[in-house]
Amino acid sequence: MTIYRTLLILAAAVYFVFALFMLPSSADHRDLLIIAHRGASGYAPEHTIKAYELGIKQGGTYTEIDLQMTKDGTLIALHDETVERTTNGKGLVKQLTLTQIKKLDAGSSFNHLNPKRAKKEYEGLQIPTLEEIFQTFGSDHRYYIEVKAPSHSGEMEEKLVELITRYDIKTNHIYIQSFSKDSLQKLKQLKPSLRLIQLLPSHRSGFITRKQLKAISAYAVGVGPNARLLTSQYVQTVKTAGLDIHPYTVNDAKQMKRLIKWGVDGMFTDYPDRLAHIVKNIKEK
Repeated sequence: MTIYRTLLILAAAVYFVFALFMLPSSADHRDLLIIAHRGASGYAPEHTIKAYELGIKQGGTYTEIDLQMTKDGTLIALHDETVERTTNGKGLVKQLTLTQIKKLDAGSSFNHLNPKRAKKEYEGLQIPTLEEIFQTFGSDHRYYIEVKAPSHSGEMEEKLVELITRYDIKTNHIYIQSFSKDSLQKLKQLKPSLRLIQLLPSHRSGFITRKQLKAISAYAVGVGPNARLLTSQYVQTVKTAGLDIHPYTVNDAKQMKRLIKWGVDGMFTDYPDRLAHIVKNIKEK
């Protein structure tokens, strides 16, 4: 009887240790992706070389780049389909040539809206092309690229894959995300080794089914949901399906800590220094 009880106690102890390691905890997140959202866009004009450089300096491990295509077929880094919000210009990107785009001031509007963080050096910054970004940061940098409005942009996916190949960007140094399932499946056909992320709409409820996740896993390695919709159960459902989860966009330190505890694999933030500080504290514990 004593031996039997001893074996039961040992079995229970082994199970407890195993379960402890399986639970999401800060120790499991030493390699958490710190994704600088449009660069360090809380501190510098979004989608400019200055913002990307600052994001790296602040500890961002990936630089997020939104792609649009100009009238003459050049991939540029810009979130919106129009240039009004972030520059002194007007019009749809798809109706403007690269020459016209390059004449725009992509930094002064940030100074105007953020006087406490305004800098003289931000005035007159240009919208960079994806090729200029690859030339600036090289093949060893880690990129997180979003294909925007692909249905409006002709051969955006082909041009993206061509640049990735030409500049020898390693597939384990890049993620590509999109709200468009068709775009991601096209990228999968063009370059099967790419790590693809299915973005999920902001208005979708905080619930996802195993059936939905199984369909996504046929072409993507993860999902990108709105952080505000997440619950612990949601995160675990995604992880159980074998997919990564990279929520957007997290700027509050308490929310960052909560999501790390729940087990996310990375997150987008306008303030990469805040997330880097939290991750550093986790590593030191």
